[in-house]
Amino acid sequence: MKRPLPVTILGCLFIVAGLVGLVYHLTERPLEHGIVLVSFVRLLAVVGGIFLLLGHGWARWLLIAWLAFHVGVSAFQLLSETLAHLALLVVTGYFLLRPSTTKYLQAAPE
Repeated sequence: MKRPLPVTILGCLFIVAGLVGLVYHLTERPLEHGIVLVSFVRLLAVVGGIFLLLGHGWARWLLIAWLAFHVGVSAFQLLSETLAHLALLVVTGYFLLRPSTTKYLQAAPE
């Protein structure tokens, strides 16, 4: 079965977002407290994006959880950040939980 376009777009976006965030934190703030945790969270986005592109169903849940985590973290910061992350979560959830995506992820080898 052909990969749905939203899966391709979201998989690539998560890979890019994870890599850009990882490079930023490791070059601009290498001595920041919690850099290991921040790097791990960024790597989760990359892993989730790669495995989403490969058709693994668990990857969509990882990416939805990743965004939900960001909604929670941003709740302690600016309201605009929280709303932006919430909007991303809703849009991502919509596309990753659609029947066409579910059908593709069930057809792909685990």
